[in-house]
Amino acid sequence: MAIERTLSIIKPDATRRNLTGAINKKFEDAGLRIVAQKRILLSEAQAGEFYAVHKERPFFGELVSFMASGPVVVQVLEGEGAISKNREVMGATNPSDAAPGTIRAEFAESVGENSVHGSDAPETAAEEIAFYFSGLELVG
Repeated sequence: MAIERTLSIIKPDATRRNLTGAINKKFEDAGLRIVAQKRILLSEAQAGEFYAVHKERPFFGELVSFMASGPVVVQVLEGEGAISKNREVMGATNPSDAAPGTIRAEFAESVGENSVHGSDAPETAAEEIAFYFSGLELVG
């Protein structure tokens, strides 16, 4: 399997409950390395731009408001098969469907406030990483 990079976001519901370290431990225990990381507060315009792919979906407005409601931690994870590994560690979007031990099974408050975001494909990962980080910030 190839070494990949993927974007991870620790969402406002998790940062509010001080879960950044516990979530990062799950990534690192799964063999993923954090090669870039920063805590930021998104504006609604920035959140809307990032999640524009969902603009026509009924949950878009709620998602944008939520993502701008408090600090998030954006980070780049690196490792063998990082995209699929990250998605495995995150668990299903709906926490009631998430496998035991996954981030969403342990920490998500609801389908909407599910603690983490992760890229779903190599192309998406490249776009999402570039949205938040310059090449100089990726220190692998």
